[in-house]
Amino acid sequence: MSARWIGAGARLVLVGGLLLGALVAPSPLKAQQIGADLAARLSESQQRAYILHLRARAQFQKESDAYWQAIEEKREERRRKRAAGQTFTAADYIAVHPPKYQGPPLPPDVAKIIAEVRPPEPPEPMPVVADFLEAAKKQYGFVPTRSTEAQFKRRYAEEALGLGLSNDQVVRVYALETGGRGTYDMQAGFDPETRKGRAISSALGYAQLLGGNSVNELVKHGETFIKRLDGMATAAGPATPRGRDLKHKSAVVRRMLRAARAVPNIWAAHVQLARTPQGLGIHALNLDADIGPWLQTIKLAGVRDHGAKNGRPRLTGGELELMNLAGPQTGIDMMDPVGRNVPTANFFAERAYHRNPIVKDKTSAELLVALDSRMDANVKKAGSIEFARAFDLVLAQRARAAGR
Repeated sequence: MSARWIGAGARLVLVGGLLLGALVAPSPLKAQQIGADLAARLSESQQRAYILHLRARAQFQKESDAYWQAIEEKREERRRKRAAGQTFTAADYIAVHPPKYQGPPLPPDVAKIIAEVRPPEPPEPMPVVADFLEAAKKQYGFVPTRSTEAQFKRRYAEEALGLGLSNDQVVRVYALETGGRGTYDMQAGFDPETRKGRAISSALGYAQLLGGNSVNELVKHGETFIKRLDGMATAAGPATPRGRDLKHKSAVVRRMLRAARAVPNIWAAHVQLARTPQGLGIHALNLDADIGPWLQTIKLAGVRDHGAKNGRPRLTGGELELMNLAGPQTGIDMMDPVGRNVPTANFFAERAYHRNPIVKDKTSAELLVALDSRMDANVKKAGSIEFARAFDLVLAQRARAAGR
């Protein structure tokens, strides 16, 4: 079935097929339709198949563009209603999933010739950990203090418990975000064990913070980070190597904070800064043994706090991850009764929807089930088990200190 939008995209009317009558074989095939370079390599039957495919894809693209335009219009309507203090109803969402291409496929032999004649442009390189480290050193004179996995997990558990996060919440987020075996310097797209792969985003660490998240959290909590580093330096002794290192980190964070606050305090500006050398250097904070656990756990605590303010004080690990994945307020909307049974496409931009296979072709309720199912499997893997053990060690240490 295909979709045709009426008016401004408020209603979807289902119509039959992909308008196959418009896809009949073209009258004499001409090189200008597909380009002389391809026409010279394709047989007449191959040209015919290719043009049929192009026409079907063009029709599908029109339907897809109309669908996503309507999704954005509904999203904007919800923003206005939220600002006015109005509640959402089923009419504020699109009730069907995005259209799927159902036309003729591109024959493999034609695809092979096209690839030979018109090789695809290589993807724009995505910054990787080495780039974050290089930018941190060049922009701020900062080299993160590295750590073992066991030490980093222990520090992470201490910070998480200090913020009131539970073992279940943190370990299940880790299990989902990293597959249950991620390292503290893991970047999305790379296998944490073989180190092979290709970066698919800037997401780093146990909670897979994006570059924009790092800038955003620094703007919110940078002053706290500086005070903690200064206090730790005093406790260690300002003249000791550890004390000097902590004072240097404090000065680095101060410079980073100035850079982060030099742009408007809005998400779009933080994302834009994250793509610059200054922002790449800020993202390297995730890799520091002292600051990385603060940065990531305070992000999760902020998500938890947003849930509490919206009537959800006891989030499960799956619910916390849903809000972490979609954004805190969007996650709340997905869990509310009116948003639970609508397609997840209502809550994601088109690119993000297609980039996250777990969200596709599901309702919000189905996505939450899928997240929990994947977490259930991944908490049994080695990294998750080690992380849960770190929480147990910290809790046992606290019990001993309290004389229990």
